[in-house]
Amino acid sequence: MPSSYQTPHLKQRLVAAIAVSLALLGSAAQAQEKIKLKFADWMPLTHYTVINAAKPFMAKATELSKGTLEFQYFPAEQLGKAKDLLTLLQSGAADIVDISPAYISDKFALSSVAELPAMFTTACQGTRAYASLAKEGGILSDKEFKPLGVRVLVSVAYAPYKVATVGRKVESVKDFSGLKLRTAGGAMDMTATRVGAVPVRMPGPDILPSMTRGTLDGSLVPLQSMKVFDMQTVAKHMTTDVSLGSFITVYAISERAWGKLPVDLRAALSEAGQFATETHCNYVDTQEPKVVAELEKEGVKGNTMAAGQLQLLNEQLKDVANEWAASLDKRNRPGSAVLTEFRKAVAK
Repeated sequence: MPSSYQTPHLKQRLVAAIAVSLALLGSAAQAQEKIKLKFADWMPLTHYTVINAAKPFMAKATELSKGTLEFQYFPAEQLGKAKDLLTLLQSGAADIVDISPAYISDKFALSSVAELPAMFTTACQGTRAYASLAKEGGILSDKEFKPLGVRVLVSVAYAPYKVATVGRKVESVKDFSGLKLRTAGGAMDMTATRVGAVPVRMPGPDILPSMTRGTLDGSLVPLQSMKVFDMQTVAKHMTTDVSLGSFITVYAISERAWGKLPVDLRAALSEAGQFATETHCNYVDTQEPKVVAELEKEGVKGNTMAAGQLQLLNEQLKDVANEWAASLDKRNRPGSAVLTEFRKAVAK
């Protein structure tokens, strides 16, 4: 081929090679572009749920996304109180928030199913059952979270609630009578009322000052949360064998933020959510016996119910779940269906 034809062809090849290189550089730059998600939490940094759920979730999502996902984390109500975080999520002021359904029970009445008494015996049992209903395709996802424009990434159910009191030791059913006990709202109010106590709904940070002033006689509480809120400084007694419900908290992302993410980053968040869900419940179940021993060393005396009283208590509470479901059914909410699904999930 004459040399006069070589130069144009060489130029074309060079131009093509440069174009490919520029395209590759552009793709690499695009792949490395960071996506920052604003995460609002009401819990303090010292809370074991932050340490064993929030932090593992963010770390795992960052790892799985190879650093593409980044988080601006705002703990301890920096962006808003627990009851306001759903509004922040829906308004776009945050991308991910910690929602505790009991604090917004008018919006999340169905989620109270996991707060009913004597439903499960370990945190993992309750967590996995709740997570199966809250995930994509589950009845709680379809009937409660999706209509509000949010999607659950991490599910947390705490160890079954006990009773911590300042003065009176609770070892019989009649010992509950008249006690002003803190509840988180929702189904827990029904539990307290059924045993003759006076439910006082309030968030965790308000428990200590209320117990100190005598506004509260005690609290329904997972024992691992007592030291989080310094309750061991005023409480003198705790039951160790009752199961008076639980408390649910979830990390949820807005559908708006979810819809903007590419498929691979959605997958990273979902996997990180499952990882954090398991990490937290395993921690809680492992630590429960150790926590009892630590609290006793700090002066909170543990006791079981007197002979025959635990059975009597559970008998007294057995209809709470059915009443809860019926009350929701009357409001055209699928309480009975959710209760049935939850019981099935717990039994698996």
